[in-house]
Amino acid sequence: MAFKILTVDDSKTIRMIVKKAFRPYDCEMFEGENGIEGLAVASKEKPDLIVLDITMPVMNGIEMLEKLKSEPSLKDIPVIMLTAESGQDNVMNIVKMGVKDYMVKPFKGEQLIERVEKIFKLEPKKEEKAVEETAKKYFLEDDGIQFLALPSKITRPISVEVDSHLKKKLEEMKSSGLKKFILDLRKVSETNVSLIKLILLIIQKCEKEAVSIRIAGSPEVGKELKSFQETSEIPIDFSIDDAKANF
Repeated sequence: MAFKILTVDDSKTIRMIVKKAFRPYDCEMFEGENGIEGLAVASKEKPDLIVLDITMPVMNGIEMLEKLKSEPSLKDIPVIMLTAESGQDNVMNIVKMGVKDYMVKPFKGEQLIERVEKIFKLEPKKEEKAVEETAKKYFLEDDGIQFLALPSKITRPISVEVDSHLKKKLEEMKSSGLKKFILDLRKVSETNVSLIKLILLIIQKCEKEAVSIRIAGSPEVGKELKSFQETSEIPIDFSIDDAKANF
């Protein structure tokens, strides 16, 4: 069952940031531009979480929170408060209001999700789960290194599938500070044009993101790659340990 998330903020930009943050998850989103609208939506929908701004016209967040806490059917809804002020006194006042958590503007969507998951576990949308499972076939992070293991034969559909996940993985590496990438060709048994193109694409994208890349493969694969002009100068490590050591 989808979680109901209500965002109450007079800033359209903030509401969009919140909406985008929850997009990968099984959530139903609702919005209000001020406290009066927020209360009306909360009374009707009974959301599982309210993301509430303090400073708004018509009715501010503090006034709305007071009314929420006075309604038996709404008082237990978790609230994450948004504030533009980070001073200790302001933070203490927010905590005393009985909110679950608070965030200081500006913030990123990932930071909001981290706070929300301290309250309840978000479930990815079904299609997102399918994408994650597909990515697990190829990608693995271990010991501070992102691995990409290719199957025995590379076809055009496999190249497209790998490429579709590569951008996201590189973005995840950037956000987490990872800078090492090992392309694992040890399972590859057929060296073809699709493989060559995919190797070059992966190297190009890693270099663009300033990610160090090593390629591990069998001596046979290394020999075959040397026979292609495009990959003849690419160094090949014959084991994962060698690849790690050569960063």
